[in-house]
Amino acid sequence: MKEPAVSADPTQTLAFDTSCHLFDGCGFPAPGLHSFLFKPLWGDADSNVYFNKTMLLALLGSIIIVGFFWAAFARPKVVPGKLQMVAESGYDFIRRGVVYETIGKTEGERYVPLVVSLFFFVWMMNLWSIIPLAQFPVTAIISYPAVLAGIVYILWVSLTFKRHGFVGAFKNFTGYDKSLGAVLPLSMTIELFSNLLVRPFTHAVRLFANMFAGHTLLLLFTIASWYMLNGIGIAYSAVSFVMVIVMTAFELFIQAVQAYVFVLLTCSFIQGALAESH
Repeated sequence: MKEPAVSADPTQTLAFDTSCHLFDGCGFPAPGLHSFLFKPLWGDADSNVYFNKTMLLALLGSIIIVGFFWAAFARPKVVPGKLQMVAESGYDFIRRGVVYETIGKTEGERYVPLVVSLFFFVWMMNLWSIIPLAQFPVTAIISYPAVLAGIVYILWVSLTFKRHGFVGAFKNFTGYDKSLGAVLPLSMTIELFSNLLVRPFTHAVRLFANMFAGHTLLLLFTIASWYMLNGIGIAYSAVSFVMVIVMTAFELFIQAVQAYVFVLLTCSFIQGALAESH
């Protein structure tokens, strides 16, 4: 009998043992939490001072986004070239289709740069999942969506206090409505808990969970394709490989949708903070 295909080392970089196949007696090397952990490229994990693959992808993604828009708008032309046209289309889609539609043109214009940056950053972090050599969505690590959701949360809360003052903000967060009568205290407690605790949590987890699940499915079918590539299992391997292609195409769609949903919710929170009546 072979040793288990999945290494006991929690910092392994490979998702599975490439020497393990069907009928070899090693068992199916199913993906798990070990598939989302990586050895430090620099530093020591035990000291919590290190630089790993996901950090590198986040850094490279940021450089790619900044470089793309810098190249597109460094010398803008009245008749845009191809690169400028693509950049303008993406920028305008978020500005008009998300910010203006949710917050309004007058109030929303000042938040366009933030929302556009969030959209393309999240989308790029998601796209790493299907890019060769990278093949990992940065947003499948909860800390990244949590930080982004935290930025939106701080902006939302500060805008609410700035626009409405302490009493107005309290009413905003608690959904104060005196017409509710005796159930008002219960309603206010539920709304306060939902708005200040549940809302930022779900904002982060929605993105994280979708990317985590999508990457796990891709890993599952990819590993299965390789694992069954042995003897009569080749026929099953072909079916699994078809599913890899299908899931990759589906993941492309989900990656864009999740970036869109993240900024749509961001604009919804901002709009709620700026609205005069709730």
